[in-house]
Amino acid sequence: MIYLVEDDNSIRDLVVYTLGTTGFEAQGFERPSQFWSAMDSLLPDLILLDIMLPEEDGLSMLKKLRAASSTARIPVIMLTAKSTEYDKVVGLDSGADDYIPKPFGMMELISRVKAMLRRTERSVSAGSYTLGNLYVSAEKHTVRVDDSPVTLTLKEFEMLCYLLENRDIVLTRDQLHDRIWGYDFDGESRTVDVHIRTLRQKLGSAGELIKTVRGIGYKIGG
Repeated sequence: MIYLVEDDNSIRDLVVYTLGTTGFEAQGFERPSQFWSAMDSLLPDLILLDIMLPEEDGLSMLKKLRAASSTARIPVIMLTAKSTEYDKVVGLDSGADDYIPKPFGMMELISRVKAMLRRTERSVSAGSYTLGNLYVSAEKHTVRVDDSPVTLTLKEFEMLCYLLENRDIVLTRDQLHDRIWGYDFDGESRTVDVHIRTLRQKLGSAGELIKTVRGIGYKIGG
């Protein structure tokens, strides 16, 4: 199930219709209150969320989703008319997994949705990693720093596992973007940089294990 929160009736109807004709089950909501009521009954596999909404803006909704353990890892794609670098960074900083500025083509949207769901469904190689004061169980989807639990979004968790799978190996922004988001890198390295920054912040002292390799990308380890 895919939930869409969009107050523009024409966009909402078109997106829900297009998702339906391409094999997805989708439900649209005009107002955040309707969305929250539906969340009490059924949690979706993915959320498409506009920023400019009545009652409550999309960024506030996103922060609530990321703050609750039951919804922290549900993938969220922001749909918004705001397309400046600042607005995009604010959305990603708040925990968005992807960001599509309006106007957008339906085929682009479907491609992004499919890529996101593939990443969600693809099982991370079962195993665990220990590095310094950091412990990650890929199988159980748990992260601990100094034996205290850390809550990450799906994309943050996958990025951390990918770095750990390639310990001491420098991964370029292109590699990280293609592996985590599942579509060709478009040259906007900011998406990767923002996720690395929030990942470091959430890991606290263990965030120092993620090293920046100037002009290339990132690695974890020595």
